[in-house]
Amino acid sequence: MSNQLERGPVRTPHADVLLASVGERGVLCDFYDEGAADTYRDLIQDADGTSEAREFATRTGPVSGPVLELAAGMGRLTFPFLDLGWEVTALELSTSVLAAFRKRLAEAPADVRDRCTLVQGDMSAFALDKRFGTVVISSGSINELDEADRRGLYASVREHLEPGGKFLLSLAMSEAAESEPLERKQELPGRSGRRYVLHVRHLPAEEIQEITIHPADETTDPFVVCTHRRRLLAPDQVVRELVRSGFDVIAQTPFASGGAGRKDMVLVEAVMPGATADAR
Repeated sequence: MSNQLERGPVRTPHADVLLASVGERGVLCDFYDEGAADTYRDLIQDADGTSEAREFATRTGPVSGPVLELAAGMGRLTFPFLDLGWEVTALELSTSVLAAFRKRLAEAPADVRDRCTLVQGDMSAFALDKRFGTVVISSGSINELDEADRRGLYASVREHLEPGGKFLLSLAMSEAAESEPLERKQELPGRSGRRYVLHVRHLPAEEIQEITIHPADETTDPFVVCTHRRRLLAPDQVVRELVRSGFDVIAQTPFASGGAGRKDMVLVEAVMPGATADAR
């Protein structure tokens, strides 16, 4: 991940209370920084993106060439894509996340490894000297970018799409975000068996979501408190930006992020003007 709202960890009110309570054991870091790598891997490695990947798959049709996935993280969507038989180029900026991804990929069957290419790069400015029939970016990733960097993202995607290719984005529906409480807390299990507490605080006036993650066991030493801030981008805003950047938006399809229940996400399909009928 890249282009955070602030460089370095954010001092959220919840984090301040936690750090004051644990004293010298407390360590503050951004969730995507090296200091949080163990927490990130523990929580994210087994995150299941199968239902979301299937939503992408239904919009692509038979994939005959490689797919470019932006801000791939540890492969939450990449591995389901590979299970579908796709050839994927996965772009990720974080060195520590890429290292964990490579380790995970090394444990996969040879056929899967052969169809996945990992590339270190910034989703807002990349040059791969290659074009793709499909470029995808998953929910949450585009929210890391400010307006200028989103323009860079769109420009980079344009340079990497084959004629008639599709740019697919999944975004949180505005109604789903607005219906959430201003603050919520929940426990999350890690792959290791450790448990974590996720605290989310919405700041509607600033269109920001403030996240704090910490161990559920308050005796943990060191007590790593991870924070992050991300923008709350409405799908309509992204659609307007895509149109201004030269794309035709041909569909916006609501879906349920967990594969069941209420539809809380929307999948946006964009093509370059003059795309073939098959792409539509």
